[in-house]
Amino acid sequence: MSDPITSQKKTGDGLRQMKPKGEPIVVLTCYDYPSSLWMEEAGVDVIFCADSVGTNVLGYDDERQVTIDDMVHHLKAVRRGTKDAYLLADLPFGSCDSPDQALDNALRFVSLGADGVKLEGHKPDVVERLVARGLDVWGHLGLNPQLHERKGLKARTARGAARLLTRAKELEAAGASFLVLELIPEYVGRVVSEALTIPTIGIAAGRYTDGQVLVATDMLGVHHFDLRHVERFADLRSVGLEGVRRYTDAVRGRRFPDKAHVRDFRDPEQADQFQNWLDAGAPEDLPE
Repeated sequence: MSDPITSQKKTGDGLRQMKPKGEPIVVLTCYDYPSSLWMEEAGVDVIFCADSVGTNVLGYDDERQVTIDDMVHHLKAVRRGTKDAYLLADLPFGSCDSPDQALDNALRFVSLGADGVKLEGHKPDVVERLVARGLDVWGHLGLNPQLHERKGLKARTARGAARLLTRAKELEAAGASFLVLELIPEYVGRVVSEALTIPTIGIAAGRYTDGQVLVATDMLGVHHFDLRHVERFADLRSVGLEGVRRYTDAVRGRRFPDKAHVRDFRDPEQADQFQNWLDAGAPEDLPE
């Protein structure tokens, strides 16, 4: 748990200094205010308002359905609960197809409190443009759902691994501050992490990246499906389902609310006055 006295705001520079020290960077996706409060108290380094909000919270079939307005709404909520952690925001599908478009949208996120922005794919020209304006930019290689890559191990051939390493170096040269690596062989994750000076953040990329990120609803067990790269650190689905069932049964059985949950008139005389008025047939409004 973070110390409220000694904790201080996490910055991009501070996070990058963790790599040479061998200190893992903790990243979690976050979509709402209550979750951001949990993550702050638990000491998460990077609270990540990600486009996975679409499939995990909004009920979309695909992350590519997430809009800028969706991200703005959730970023505002997450920002209200984020104090010391670094706040990262995802540029959703169709929001960073050109350097100018990406800059406009990234600046909007920063104006709402984001400390950095992440974009998917090999876009060194976009990275350069954003970095030139002083923005912290996170790259993302490997599995890129926004680029129609929905599943399957990436960089699983020698050629694919070499291409990923080359692209990673090009994003770093363009000025990227961090690089997310998703669904790649562990060895490739290790090679890329050792080849770059910027921190790598892995999700299904093995044990040797400079940090780890998971989708919060996955690691908290909100959904019922299992993923190989995820460990469930809680089982909120079971706890929540049981709670809703108990509530449903209590209401139907008239066990809730009971006496402990109700409120009465603070002044018994007011209750008597009200009852007298009712007994008189409620002739007119009572005076103040």
